[in-house]
Amino acid sequence: MSGEKEEDLFRILRIYSEPEPESSDIFSQHEQPLQHEQPLQHQLVSHHRPSQVSPCLPESQLRPVYQELSTMTQLQRDIWGLDTSELQATWFSEGEIGKAAQAGPSPPPGPVLDQPCCSSSSGSSMVRSLLRAIPPVPDKLVVRQRTPRGAWKVGTLCHGRKVSAIAVSGSTHHVYTCGTGYIRVWDESALQAWDKFPQAQLDLQHPYDCVLTCKLFPDERSLITGGKAQTLTLWDLVPTPRVRTNLASTGTMCHSLAISSDAQICLACFKGFVEIWDLQNQILIRKHEVPIYGSRCVDITGNKFWTGGEDTILYSWDLRNYQRLHQYSLQNEIVSITHDPSEEWLLVAMRNSNIMILHTHRMEKFKVIIERFNFFHNLKFASCGNYFVTTLDETIRGLAAPSLQRLFQVQESSEIFCCDVSTDNKYLVTGSKNSATVYQLLY
Repeated sequence: MSGEKEEDLFRILRIYSEPEPESSDIFSQHEQPLQHEQPLQHQLVSHHRPSQVSPCLPESQLRPVYQELSTMTQLQRDIWGLDTSELQATWFSEGEIGKAAQAGPSPPPGPVLDQPCCSSSSGSSMVRSLLRAIPPVPDKLVVRQRTPRGAWKVGTLCHGRKVSAIAVSGSTHHVYTCGTGYIRVWDESALQAWDKFPQAQLDLQHPYDCVLTCKLFPDERSLITGGKAQTLTLWDLVPTPRVRTNLASTGTMCHSLAISSDAQICLACFKGFVEIWDLQNQILIRKHEVPIYGSRCVDITGNKFWTGGEDTILYSWDLRNYQRLHQYSLQNEIVSITHDPSEEWLLVAMRNSNIMILHTHRMEKFKVIIERFNFFHNLKFASCGNYFVTTLDETIRGLAAPSLQRLFQVQESSEIFCCDVSTDNKYLVTGSKNSATVYQLLY
């Protein structure tokens, strides 16, 4: 399929500011402006009650984006993920399974949740009756994921130079501001202040080295940095921040880093190639060539990794055999790539401010149209998965997922080069010309 046709297949989404009284499907027909999602309050209620929607409904009647997360309970997810034999075994006690075995094989049960059976089956009837007998979970016992309703500016971290990369720890609430010559470490007492000194300063190998990208490990005990330098640097953050090792890279400028969810693999994106590192053994596995103008940013989801850049094409690659899987012509320069916590959805930030949303396994593609040229466009998904943050030059927006309701918007006085959200969803920190700005998210 040609690049133009790939572009044409993107469905259009829109951002809306307030929940509206009537609800409709978030996505509409091909290349038409899409209607809004249900009001956020209704989403939160329906998210934690057993859904009445049949799994056999046509896909057009189900919301494509985050359907599993927004309309099913964990129990339903587990049930629908099983085949019929596993489902039957799930709802029978050990004694009942033994009796069934003595009585001989029985016909496989039909679809559950009041779906018509292909043949009358006592097994399927029993499954349905057992499902109906499950007592509802009281609302007061349900832990609901909250989305922030605002961002309150609480402090400034005076880095002294341009903050080109930033990381925020959710467990310790330490902030790491990165730029030329050094990394500064800030503890939580500095986050809600305006004139605090950093807890520590970590000098880079050479004073003119510059960190352009950094990634916290999932356990938040280590950090990896890359940029204008001959090495990638691994830092131990506890008990005291220090250099663990320097990984000798084959490029001179690392534009982007990505770490696998198990912290085993790191991808470092250079002009024309991606380095694939084994972090456990600290060895270079492969130097993988990619299009020279399609290597500005990189991300990893499961067994795939993604690259994109000035040539406006998003590439997906198989991490096992390094073959190119797909390419999507997005018709505009790609400046940032990130994924949701489930690694099912990929968000791609464009130079024209648009955001592309792609499913990592299915051919589902959507486009959020903003159409405003910008120099800096960052995306960061919250660890809870129900909202993400986008920065466009001086503007910060928080958007709900999947409804795309605008949760908050903040205007800064200077351009934002980078941003991060703490894993406990308490703090949002942005990096700009000489400092970082700390926002506490309000719920």
